[in-house]
Amino acid sequence: MKGTVLVVDDEQNQREILGSILKSEGYTPILAGGGEEALRALEREPVDLVLTDLVMPGMTGEELIDAVHTRNPGLPILLTSAYGTIQTAVDAIKKGAYYYFEKPVDRARLLIIIERAIETLRLRESHRVLSERLFPGAPLIIGEHPRIREIKRILPRVSRSDTTVLLTGESGTGKEVIARNIHSMSERRRAPFLAVNCASLPENLFESELFGHERGAFTGAHRREIGLFEAANGGTLFLDEIAEVKLDIQAKLLRALQEGEVRRVGGKENITVNVRIVTATNRDLEDHVKEGRFRADLFYRLNILKLALPPLRDRISDIPALARHFLAKHGERGVPPVREITKEAMRLMMRYAWPGNIRELSSAIERAVVLAEEGEIGPAELPPEVGEESASFPSRQFEVPPQGVDFEKVEESLLRQAVERSGGVHTRGAELLRMSYKTYMYRLKKFGIIPS
Repeated sequence: MKGTVLVVDDEQNQREILGSILKSEGYTPILAGGGEEALRALEREPVDLVLTDLVMPGMTGEELIDAVHTRNPGLPILLTSAYGTIQTAVDAIKKGAYYYFEKPVDRARLLIIIERAIETLRLRESHRVLSERLFPGAPLIIGEHPRIREIKRILPRVSRSDTTVLLTGESGTGKEVIARNIHSMSERRRAPFLAVNCASLPENLFESELFGHERGAFTGAHRREIGLFEAANGGTLFLDEIAEVKLDIQAKLLRALQEGEVRRVGGKENITVNVRIVTATNRDLEDHVKEGRFRADLFYRLNILKLALPPLRDRISDIPALARHFLAKHGERGVPPVREITKEAMRLMMRYAWPGNIRELSSAIERAVVLAEEGEIGPAELPPEVGEESASFPSRQFEVPPQGVDFEKVEESLLRQAVERSGGVHTRGAELLRMSYKTYMYRLKKFGIIPS
């Protein structure tokens, strides 16, 4: 059999027609008349895909997505709807639905999308198992957001090369996790992986930390010390917050990258090093270049291969899997051990905007474990702001194109509507979409809505 598909629709005739189509094509259909019945079916046996109507009595299709992904993150869900408005459907897709169909559903297209979705699910599982065997030291990359899936797909190829990688994204989005995966999947994995936050190094010691120093090079240099480049020789050096490096050090960093040589502070000899560089920033380096705060030649040397990580607020459907991962990590520290997250707590977490991204979510789960008394995390154990902010998650009163939902087009449409509704006042537009002003302006330029 090709796979098991759970069909959920309150109209008996509709679900039986879909079930008959699936059975004739070699699938095993399971029919459910509503969301609650569907959840009971999922508890009885595993399925490969859920095909659900959007508007149903009781639990809606959107609510079913939340419930299914809480239990089984990454399970593909297809939505159908006979109604003209698609705003709720697009919101559901942004929450993690795989695809959306208008009724009457085109049979040929339905079968193509189902086959593609199930094949994607199985490939992801095969890739996960293979990665765990081949790269046991690589930290887990959790999530099924399209950009995360694309990063996971290309990461083995990226890792095989020695190309400089630039990781971009807001603070807390997991850039170091990606950097560690690049190292762990590479031929350098038996050599050191060293990470340094450039923003945390004192300016007067920065050069010494990177390149080392000779005895007597400056006050307090009582002995020779090798720098990070030498210490990471043969391995990978991860330079986080690269935008914070001062211009004079940028010139020396560029030379080290181009020539494969460093010179210790106070030294007279060049030392050959073989280090792969991965950098990360939460800043717009191109803006820094225009403003003269970052060397253009260094930027082009670092920006050979750029991977952009999305903020957690754009990955709502990944929150359950991430929360459970952090619960597994921190849960045994609780007294008694904490092993469950209630539905209400998960719902609040999925409605919160997480300005601190994955790092903030991890801290919230760790805090909740400490406070939990009954072996589970409920709303009372979450930080107060998670409940308070949930009601003010980004406004959903926007019109979005229906067919062939494309996340890039959805984003562009929302941005254009925000500009229109704010009357071109960009601070107000950023507020409407609950973005930072800088992120909002960057995306407006990215889509050509305003001049770069």
